[in-house]
Amino acid sequence: MPELSRRRALTAAAALAATPTAAALTAPTARAAGHHGSSPAPFDEVYKGRRIQGRSRPGGGHGDHGGGHHDHGGGYAVLVDGVELHVMRNADGSWISVVSHYDPVATPRAAARAAVDELQGAALLPFPAN
Repeated sequence: MPELSRRRALTAAAALAATPTAAALTAPTARAAGHHGSSPAPFDEVYKGRRIQGRSRPGGGHGDHGGGHHDHGGGYAVLVDGVELHVMRNADGSWISVVSHYDPVATPRAAARAAVDELQGAALLPFPAN
């Protein structure tokens, strides 16, 4: 077994000391995003000429919403010009959509706006269930 050097001991100590700090810094972000059971507020607006809407699904929406497709949006539906934008809530409370999958945002409204920006005027096509 290799001998523990001073450098390795200091590196390990620094890593252990930083762990609680990192957890403390990230925990308020998840709470601020409303990740602990609260549903985002509904919205209905025109953004860059496109109508975007967001609302809770009837009955909470956990589970299936047609065709065997699991609802990852936490019971929340987002629409762009009346077409559903598939959204998903991440473990950290951020949101992504099928259009801007690699760019997490804080709210479903921000996900809808990001999708409109990304679409650049193109129509949103329905996301297939399977």
